[in-house]
Amino acid sequence: MGLLAYLKTQFVVHLLIGFVFVVSGLIINFTQLCTLALWPISKNLYRRINCRLAYSLWSQLVMLLEWWSCTECTLFTDQATVNHFGKEHVVVILNHNFEIDFLCGWTMCERFGVLGSSKVLAKRELLYVPLIGWTWYFLEIVFCKRKWEEDRDTVIEGLRRLANYPEYMWFLLYCEGTRFTETKHRVSMEVAASKGLPPLKYHLLPRTKGFTTAVQCLRGTVAAIYDVTLNFRGNKNPSLLGILYGKKYEADMCVRRFPLEDIPADETGAAQWLHKLYQEKDALQEMYKQSGVFPGEQIKPARRPWTLLNFLCWATFLLSPLFSFVLGVFASGSPLLILTFLGFVGAASFGVRRLIGVTEIEKGSSYGNQELKKKE
Repeated sequence: MGLLAYLKTQFVVHLLIGFVFVVSGLIINFTQLCTLALWPISKNLYRRINCRLAYSLWSQLVMLLEWWSCTECTLFTDQATVNHFGKEHVVVILNHNFEIDFLCGWTMCERFGVLGSSKVLAKRELLYVPLIGWTWYFLEIVFCKRKWEEDRDTVIEGLRRLANYPEYMWFLLYCEGTRFTETKHRVSMEVAASKGLPPLKYHLLPRTKGFTTAVQCLRGTVAAIYDVTLNFRGNKNPSLLGILYGKKYEADMCVRRFPLEDIPADETGAAQWLHKLYQEKDALQEMYKQSGVFPGEQIKPARRPWTLLNFLCWATFLLSPLFSFVLGVFASGSPLLILTFLGFVGAASFGVRRLIGVTEIEKGSSYGNQELKKKE
């Protein structure tokens, strides 16, 4: 085992990475709070600044995927589709099977220059998660309770606000509503059968309200739908903890582009189109399971140095005073000061672990299990 590989497995190193992410995130959140003064003066200036502030935080996670774990991401698509990337507003539909599926989406956003301006339809609980939710709030992310009767007006208002966004954005939709589990899949397929819909093997039944509303509200702004079907070679099931430990994965993404004018304008037609899309996604996953590849040309977009440089700048800025402080604590010889510092380290490690826990499948929401609860 080389020195770098050894360091990647060490808890102290993980704690230092977490320290840089958390403290830089708090600084970024405070700066974002200050930029609110710009909103009444220039909405576009506020948005452009916050896109770059968000990039400075999210790119640290992308750095872990690209440079720390050296995970490879391969696109299965055609060059004509790739030529559109980063040059248009789009809605991205991604399957929700893996703990790091969002991170694979973000690395593609980064490589095509739209990471800071990427959007998502997020569950409202995330709004209260430090750093993640706070950053999203300033980015005008649309939050929902996933109860359409309560969400309708909020979602429509949030989407319409993005209609004149000054930078190209990729709006990510997890149409399944929650991560795939066997229990949720079984319940979901019972619902599909009751509605006369074909069964899906690798996906949950898509929730159509968010998609149809996004298409209706962003028509005239969004140019296309990108359908992204993600899987990992070797039947791997990667985790954010695995990435932190430097485990290398190979992600494959089948990307298809559908011009928005090809999507039915009415709600019923758009919902039917989405159900058909998920049947196609299921067929793509079956093909991948049988052959190990998706159809289409294999394209590997080059990783860019900016995520690594951004992290190194933050690490230099934050770790130098930290090391000086730690040396001062132990040089003082004060048991109380040393114990207080060690207690702080323990609390910090717990906080970082809780942040990582947000991505874990077994700690996902109960959304999708309501029908099961009713039966019980």
